[in-house]
Amino acid sequence: MTQAEAMDILKMGHNCYITGAAGSGKTHLLNEYIKFLRNKGVEVGITASTGIAATHIGGTTIHSWSGLGIRDSVSHYDLEALYEKKYLRDRFKSTKVLIIDEISMLHHFRLGLVDQIVRHFTQIDLPFGGMQVILCGDFFQLPPISKNEDFETLFSFDSDVWNELDLKICYLEEQHRQKDDVLLRVLNDIRNNTVCEDTMCHLRARYNKEPQCEIEPTKLHTHNANVDSINDTELDKINGEYREYRMISKGRAPLVELLKKSCLAPDNLKLKVGARVMFVKNNFEAGYVNGTLGKVVTLGYDGPTIRTVSGKIINVERASWMIEDEGKVKAKLEQFPLRLAWAITVHKSQGMSLDAVEVDLSKSFEKGMGYVALSRVRSLSGLKLLGLNKIALEVHGGVFEFDKKLREKSEMDREDLVCLEADEIKEKQNKFLEKIAPAGFVPGKKKEKKMSAKDSIRNMLKDEAGLSDIAKVRGVKIATILDHIEKILEEEPDFNIDHLKKEISTAKFKDIYMAFKNLYSENRDYLLSPVKNKLGSKYNFEDIRLVRLFVKRM
Repeated sequence: MTQAEAMDILKMGHNCYITGAAGSGKTHLLNEYIKFLRNKGVEVGITASTGIAATHIGGTTIHSWSGLGIRDSVSHYDLEALYEKKYLRDRFKSTKVLIIDEISMLHHFRLGLVDQIVRHFTQIDLPFGGMQVILCGDFFQLPPISKNEDFETLFSFDSDVWNELDLKICYLEEQHRQKDDVLLRVLNDIRNNTVCEDTMCHLRARYNKEPQCEIEPTKLHTHNANVDSINDTELDKINGEYREYRMISKGRAPLVELLKKSCLAPDNLKLKVGARVMFVKNNFEAGYVNGTLGKVVTLGYDGPTIRTVSGKIINVERASWMIEDEGKVKAKLEQFPLRLAWAITVHKSQGMSLDAVEVDLSKSFEKGMGYVALSRVRSLSGLKLLGLNKIALEVHGGVFEFDKKLREKSEMDREDLVCLEADEIKEKQNKFLEKIAPAGFVPGKKKEKKMSAKDSIRNMLKDEAGLSDIAKVRGVKIATILDHIEKILEEEPDFNIDHLKKEISTAKFKDIYMAFKNLYSENRDYLLSPVKNKLGSKYNFEDIRLVRLFVKRM
């Protein structure tokens, strides 16, 4: 199936599983569909099984999105506790399309738990409460991580809800990474479970052979242990000063930390001229993709300049990684989309396209690891192979047979599409869009924002409303109103609140004012408790806070 055919099926509203060999454009198709939906104002849940995969499509993990977290089970009490969270109620009410990328790494039972949570919130007894569900991934790649060997073959397709979804299968056949027929044959032999002597001859021909490429190959390691050490050691070998580029972060600390763990760009990027680097994000307009290799040419204040392996010179600008919810940015990182590239783990290489790779698969410990590593490189001539073990080229039990069924079902679904007239396809797509798109949505027009509490209080203060009146209208305590006024004055130091002096008697105002001046003649901490202790019990904290607003302005 082509990407265009798959897009037609997605737009008709079918639940779908998007799959295909590495490099077939699965993530690109997802991003195009997300772009289409957002242009129509449709609320999309953009998730993946891992944080790294989530950053590739600008989303978050399915565990975080659903509220499941690290749970392995969900009790009735858990569901009730989750339902108390308004942001989850709002999320499930507004989401029309749910995307889960890298589905191969999600345990079958967790897919079922997410379905259980969504049904509980929506009270609709349909898979995922009737949302359109788009699953994406390749079961020949890395499987769910588990310490329990009983889970070895329990992929998400083993869950009951997988069958309930009645998925259309979009098995993408185009190849956008490898153009090397010999390498494609090797990869297909692994996928088809037909690795033979001919396959091994092609691989053995690359034992300790330097890639036919001007740049050093990226070392892919099966274990984390030595990756950072290798990169740091190689950087130290280069003479000259290094420059550091710090990541810029915005948003709530827990979300920022979650995003940092998922982002391949480092918090503190240390570079030297001549350092070997890798781009970790797609930017087709700028001339690079996730995995493009290069060397640092210059290091400026505004960023580094990189010469790619093809000779292209790129003045690199900061890229951004975000967590969004209901169109609002909850957390955002900005960093140059680079990392040192002498070494990287096989796991973190998923989704990358590399020009040259040096890989030792003699310590492979997971089926699918060899396929992931070998499928990162664009051609066999770009591969330097240091070793293989038996497990490296194996596929998981059940995956091979299941893949044959997927291919057959994809062909059937494609034939069903081809049998439809163009007008019929368009009509079905329009009906689905009418169902999920907000009425009257105008592309490019921002939703009218609900006035914030602070802005509402600011307007009432302009009308010279008193503290008690504002608290009554807002339904909050006077202390909360004072919190907002303090923030207003931080933003607008000249904002007029003189009418609030009438809130307390002139005598009280003077006593409190002088207490502040006497206690804080040399510093401006203006703490409340020392003033309260000095004045005694007939002065309350609200009055003291009120006067402090004026003290700070003097």
